[in-house]
Amino acid sequence: MIRNGNDFRPESYRPKKGIDEDIRIIKMIGTDNNWALRKKYVLSEVFDSMTELIELAKDRKKNKSLATVKPTEIVDFKIEKSSREWKPKWRELRKQKTLFDGIEERELVPKLPFNYYYHYLTKGDSRTRKAKIEDWEIGALFWNCLKRYSGDEDKANQKVREKYLDEFVSRKDLYFFMGTTKANHIRAKNPFIIIGVFYPPKDVQVKIPFVE
Repeated sequence: MIRNGNDFRPESYRPKKGIDEDIRIIKMIGTDNNWALRKKYVLSEVFDSMTELIELAKDRKKNKSLATVKPTEIVDFKIEKSSREWKPKWRELRKQKTLFDGIEERELVPKLPFNYYYHYLTKGDSRTRKAKIEDWEIGALFWNCLKRYSGDEDKANQKVREKYLDEFVSRKDLYFFMGTTKANHIRAKNPFIIIGVFYPPKDVQVKIPFVE
């Protein structure tokens, strides 16, 4: 990976040309010991305040654009309808040459017809925050559930909600991977969206019974 010279954000990198010839799997980072090795990498820097993170993003010398955030409370998980077709400018991208396969035109993936949002609080917040989840994983979950329930979007979204609200909030130790877009980094009051979630199991404290 090399720095993206067309982007002012310090965490912005792009693949080096020809890198596809050198990509290989070295090892898998598993979930042993309650995700210990994954936590080592993911939780090396964790923000508990979105106010602090946004200030770092707006600081022209730092331009912080990627971070792991630990919410203090998940208030709700909302699903909103979205357009079912890609914008024309996105359709044009299918005509561009891809990085790895060299194909001049590629099939455009289906447009996700819903937007997903976490409503949450972080340290010091007096009002609930709302962040859109722009994560490949949630889209894949919806399409898989849609197939499982024979095209029933309501049932598919019910399962998405159960996963992201009931399971992740009650049984997992939930973190957000937050990122900005180049277009909104400067102009948006809060430029961050959720680009992924990290959900190791909650640490279980084993109680040893007292024996007289």
